Amino acid sequence: MKQAKIYMHDKLAGMLTEDENGFTFQYDSDYLNDAASEAISLTMPLKNEPYHDKVLFPFFDGLIPEGWLLDIAERSWKISQRDRMSLLLACCKDCIGAVSVASVKNENDEE
Repeated sequence: MKQAKIYMHDKLAGMLTEDENGFTFQYDSDYLNDAASEAISLTMPLKNEPYHDKVLFPFFDGLIPEGWLLDIAERSWKISQRDRMSLLLACCKDCIGAVSVASVKNENDEE
């Protein structure tokens, strides 16, 4: 299982998880309770219920670089182009724009 903290304007907005069933995004309850919070995407409005999909949500997939920059990322980190969550975690820590992604280390992860 891979997890990422999703930040909006440096404030924790929610958690993105990949497991054997696909992908889940859940907004953080504190984020939802803040009147100033905004949705991370028009396709993912603020709501208490988690979002589920078999593939990485298009908004997050759109953060991953393309073309020659993707080729460099694949070679540098030895990540398959099909492993979208690993590419998101490796390439999108400091994205241009309001959203950023931070890896969550699980106790089974190697240091």
